[in-house]
Amino acid sequence: MLERGFSKGDQRQGTPNGEKPADGRRCRWSQRHFFFIILVFGAIFFFYSTDMNTIAPNWNPKLWMQNSSPTWWSRFKGENEVSQINVDTSGSRSAAEPVDAAAASLSTSTQEANTTAQSLISAASVVPIPIPYVSPGPYVVEYPYEYHFTINEPQKCEQEKPFVVLMVPVAPLNRQHRDVIRSTWGSESSVSGQAVRLFFILGLQAGDEQLKDQLLQESKEHHDLLQADFLDCYKNLTIKTMVTLEWLNAHCSGASYAMKVDSDVFLNVPKLVSMLLNAPTTNYMTGLVAVGAQVLRDPSSKWFLPQELYPQSNYPPYALGLGYVLSLDLPKKLIEASRHVKPVYIEDVFLGLCMQHLGISPTSSPNWNDFNVFPVPYSRCAYSKIVATTTHPGTDLVWVWNDFKKPGPYC
Repeated sequence: MLERGFSKGDQRQGTPNGEKPADGRRCRWSQRHFFFIILVFGAIFFFYSTDMNTIAPNWNPKLWMQNSSPTWWSRFKGENEVSQINVDTSGSRSAAEPVDAAAASLSTSTQEANTTAQSLISAASVVPIPIPYVSPGPYVVEYPYEYHFTINEPQKCEQEKPFVVLMVPVAPLNRQHRDVIRSTWGSESSVSGQAVRLFFILGLQAGDEQLKDQLLQESKEHHDLLQADFLDCYKNLTIKTMVTLEWLNAHCSGASYAMKVDSDVFLNVPKLVSMLLNAPTTNYMTGLVAVGAQVLRDPSSKWFLPQELYPQSNYPPYALGLGYVLSLDLPKKLIEASRHVKPVYIEDVFLGLCMQHLGISPTSSPNWNDFNVFPVPYSRCAYSKIVATTTHPGTDLVWVWNDFKKPGPYC
């Protein structure tokens, strides 16, 4: 009977039309139940043995098997096997210990990597807090500091190697003064066979975008503007002077002398060149030298300086800021000295303090009236005998210049 039931061709026996017997259906139904139960137990076992919080972010089967298999496998080890791992009468390690150690090491490394990644993400998401600006105070300036030129003429002085360079500090808005100087004493480019070059030094004018374009156009026309990125104001004259020295040191080493001259000054360039032809070429600064000048302690004074900032009663000798001359070895030395001197806002006093630090005294000019801080009334004779003088506001410098340059004797 059994042989016929498993005969070749799998003929159906015992039922009409070859249908399955009821026992066969029950067998196949039991097999399906069995596989379903295995699947359910497998799912329960998976969730029981797996920490879903750990693998949820970046789950993949291979990583799960590496990290989780030692954990679930160890739960089903027999007591004897555990005893064999923990008890070693020969003093040597068991074969199972390196496996568990490696698994533990890998798990620890994974946790450390996750912690490191979270720390990096947290650090990247933190917005850095800007350092608040701290003013140096009303009587000192921000120097030394790395200022940059927004308008520059880096090659002009080196290529031409002038005998004397005229450096004129002027406000960015003061185009009229620049044009007047260009058409008067600033137009003297060669005197007694000596080359003379003119540059204007400017800072930044706050909040005037149109002015920037105008200055760039002016620079293209005249090639005599130098502008650095500091705020142009009276308090920052020390910065303007030091930036001027930095530019001379970097771009004008071939010149012999430089003169800083204010924009409201009348300058007799031939007289200046004549004086410098007989002047020292090193450690030389001249102008209207103030000796024993008293420190002003009245807070209402334009040049007030508090005692805690400068306790001495008198300043060292210094050349007044209307106009002074220096040999071109001094810019580098003064820049270095400035790092050891309090950067007071009174620029000519600050240079005097730097000269004192260097142990160099400014030299008085050959004639007592060469440099004049009070305006000299104009006459051809009087102006022919001076190097520089301040002028009254409203003075027509173009007319003065044209009259002064007329042929004929001065006196």
